[in-house]
Amino acid sequence: MRRLIALAVSTMVWAAGAAAAQDRAELRLGGGVNYWVALEDIDLDEIEEDGFSYVLSLQLRNPMAGLGVDAEMMPERYGDDAYSGLAYVILGRGIYAAAGIGINYVDGEFAEEPFYALRAGVDLEILSSLRLDIYATYRFQDTADLKGDDTDIDTDTVFLGAALRLAF
Repeated sequence: MRRLIALAVSTMVWAAGAAAAQDRAELRLGGGVNYWVALEDIDLDEIEEDGFSYVLSLQLRNPMAGLGVDAEMMPERYGDDAYSGLAYVILGRGIYAAAGIGINYVDGEFAEEPFYALRAGVDLEILSSLRLDIYATYRFQDTADLKGDDTDIDTDTVFLGAALRLAF
């Protein structure tokens, strides 16, 4: 686990250096919305298996690579409001792929284990400094304890989202 985290951090540092070294590196700041669906069927009445989340996003991009950081609020995720932080490395231009690592904050505590994410998307230029990002993300995580239940569930989740970002 520690090796994987060290590899992810090393790759992010490399990508940040590569992005900063390019003349055309740009900073992008924005926000968006995701629709998420749990892949496992949860047989508890008070638990929602899908919902919307809201994202603040910051990216450092050069033409072919970049880094991204997202802060996300997920109301009523599996019965509780959840907050997530996600950092990822982006490869590609226009059509791109990304991989990252994140952590959830639920009910006043950070999760014991991080989650990992794979993303694919299309980054469209609307105006010279306005970008529309449409993407799908797969998050995988071992398990999660549900409040008031003695079973762990698999929390693998698929997200479909869109974000608008201003480029500086």
